[in-house]
Amino acid sequence: MCAYLNRRGQVIRVGVGTPRQTQIPPLELPRYGAERLSGIRCIATNLKSEPPNDGALTAMALQRLDALVVLNITGTGFTRRGGGATGYVKEAYLAHLTPQESQAVLASGNVSKVGSSEVRSPSWNVSPPLSLDELTQQDFLDLVENLEAEFQREFVAQQVDIDHDRVLIVGVMTDEKSHLEFHDTLAELARLVDTAGGDVLQTVQQKRSRIHPQTVVGEGKVQEVALTAQTLGATLVVFDRDLSPAQVRNLEAQIGVRVVDRTEVILDIFAQRAQSRAGKLQVELAQLEYMLPRLTGRGQAMSRLGGGIGTRGPGETKLETERRAIQRRISRLQQEVNQLQAHRSRLRQRRQHREVPSVALVGYTNAGKSTLLNALTNAEVYTADQLFATLDPTTRRLVISQAETGETQEILLTDTVGFIHELPASLMDAFRATLEEVTEADALLHLVDLSHPAWLSHIRSVRDILAQMPVTPGPALVVFNKIDQVNSETLALAREEFPLAVFISASQRLGLETLRHRLTQLIQYAVDSR
Repeated sequence: MCAYLNRRGQVIRVGVGTPRQTQIPPLELPRYGAERLSGIRCIATNLKSEPPNDGALTAMALQRLDALVVLNITGTGFTRRGGGATGYVKEAYLAHLTPQESQAVLASGNVSKVGSSEVRSPSWNVSPPLSLDELTQQDFLDLVENLEAEFQREFVAQQVDIDHDRVLIVGVMTDEKSHLEFHDTLAELARLVDTAGGDVLQTVQQKRSRIHPQTVVGEGKVQEVALTAQTLGATLVVFDRDLSPAQVRNLEAQIGVRVVDRTEVILDIFAQRAQSRAGKLQVELAQLEYMLPRLTGRGQAMSRLGGGIGTRGPGETKLETERRAIQRRISRLQQEVNQLQAHRSRLRQRRQHREVPSVALVGYTNAGKSTLLNALTNAEVYTADQLFATLDPTTRRLVISQAETGETQEILLTDTVGFIHELPASLMDAFRATLEEVTEADALLHLVDLSHPAWLSHIRSVRDILAQMPVTPGPALVVFNKIDQVNSETLALAREEFPLAVFISASQRLGLETLRHRLTQLIQYAVDSR
């Protein structure tokens, strides 16, 4: 049996079972941070003469209890007439958490490897066997005050920027992905979190044959994630795959920290990066479409409206009002996106009427498309070594002089939004007006970051997205960028795999003349193929 008491000595909860079986769910615990304890202590009985086991100590750490007292009962039995159990307390153990840096009182606190770096598990101190008299002489409030003072000092030392989310990444490896692809995905997710303004504290991984339908990872791993998040003081847990609304609710209930998926991180980046009215419009549409199915379960009252038995009740709830408002907003945004689509269509028809060929710059995010546009046309588009540094399409005129004939070729070069592996479907729908620049272009210039270890995977991802376009794009020229940052072996492999590709460095302006010449040939081929 376990009894949970607050600091006033009041019993707030009683459970039958071990501390692990009776632990309080995270969402029902008082709000506390990494610098504080929960203000609750647990007194548990045990029928074996042994110290608290790892399960009980882990439950203490998960709940961040002030203390765990285990009373070992001996001589238990029942009277013949079915009376209560008889027995006495043979010995007691007192356990409590200790700060990570406090090694002097460390009785346990093993180091476990999670991902590629080491993380110290929660540290706790377990007393030697105590008698009841010795236990009653303990000053629990003084112990808690001293512990929280140490936790506060450690927490302040760990704090870097309170405005940034402290993020724990969770990755699940299934049979669908190779070991290399899985780690590339996790590395990319860490960059996405960093771009969104979060600080990645740690990565937790699990290999499973299939995804758990309720919590993605197994029950034991959920406990590990909760423990790691509580130990590191994480404020956000990010999963490397899309989560259903039910999975998010289940995970948040067990972990006690806000949980988001990869799509939500990308949407947050897009919301920060969008500058033009068109970009903001499309980002808002994508966010609302993502949010709508996730409203269910956020309200306490869920009335059912309609006609007939079982549908009459308290009337419309705030949740239903919010859902209806979002649906109306989505309809208005879709109309505006359609108007934007029609406007861009008229602009393209005007350009086609002038018979000016167009080339769309496509490629994986952070491949250097904006840098190349600036190098070729002096466009002064914002560039940064970040994922999705620019979202809004930019079109500039490029004039190429042909040395053989002395004539000039005018081309419209359009920088498009960067692609990413498994681009969320909501983004594909919301950015259809932007992506039409790709389908309507006479030719594509597929830029590849050759310095990235997964450049071959990036090429496949971009081609997969282009294959999903409603209209087949024009011919494409593969251009490898950042050749100044790669070794000779990588260059040789790229030349062998793509003998017709062009190799450049947009930032160092290497190979741009060759690129201009190949662009002229590409446009001529595209025009002749119409």
